[in-house]
Amino acid sequence: MMETRRLLPSLALSPGLAEAGTRCLPEETAIALTFNGTTQAVMMASPSDLEDFATGFALTEGFARPDEIESVTAVETPRGIDLQIWLTRPAGDRLAARRRRMAGPVGCGLCGLDSLDEALRDPPRVPHSALRLSVAQAAGAVRALMAHQPLHDATRAVHAAGFWTRAGIVMAREDVGRHNALDKLAGALVRASRPATAGAVVLTSRVSIDMVQKCARMGAPVLIAVSAPTAHAVHMADAAGITLIALARGDRCEVFTHPHRILPDEATDVA
Repeated sequence: MMETRRLLPSLALSPGLAEAGTRCLPEETAIALTFNGTTQAVMMASPSDLEDFATGFALTEGFARPDEIESVTAVETPRGIDLQIWLTRPAGDRLAARRRRMAGPVGCGLCGLDSLDEALRDPPRVPHSALRLSVAQAAGAVRALMAHQPLHDATRAVHAAGFWTRAGIVMAREDVGRHNALDKLAGALVRASRPATAGAVVLTSRVSIDMVQKCARMGAPVLIAVSAPTAHAVHMADAAGITLIALARGDRCEVFTHPHRILPDEATDVA
């Protein structure tokens, strides 16, 4: 598989000083997501955890349920990677009828949608969850995610998405794209048979409506982010029944929706 990072020459400049050296930078690879022989999306992403990526993308974009994915094969080409995903016939028929085509950079999660209704579709409401967490745990989840970001530590140029439970961060994925990192996490949870209803999704990025849509499709009851959400993301999280916690920095955070899952002390009850 392709390398996720590379050393490149750089010139460090400061007043009165120029120093030649090298810098470790993340790779950014064109990855085609091909469903039943037809390419549905081409994303610029980090070339790692590709089966997680394919599985999570199919789930969070509403293409297929996990049990409708028959196989995933990563094929390297001279220009990138073709992720060949084969779906059951009913899922393939639904996807063909949807007529969705996307080709987007890492910063865009709604590229190529063919209608406003599709872009702003109502999210599914998350299932019931017994998850409760304190303010200290919510803020601490972001700090805990830092220990699971080796590519960021090496490059300072990628996002991460983690899954927090009472045991801490139990799973995390990194990518140059924030949407890709979340898709990889979603796929990893599915492949590990770990229900998203039992924990919180933790993001190193801002929260836009498409990130909320993906979390809703995962069934995650709590979304914690280091940066602020957009106004529409708050409305969508409220509609989906998601507790949206943002600006989680230091020992404080802000809760925008469904605060009933926030406890006043360190006690937590996770089913």
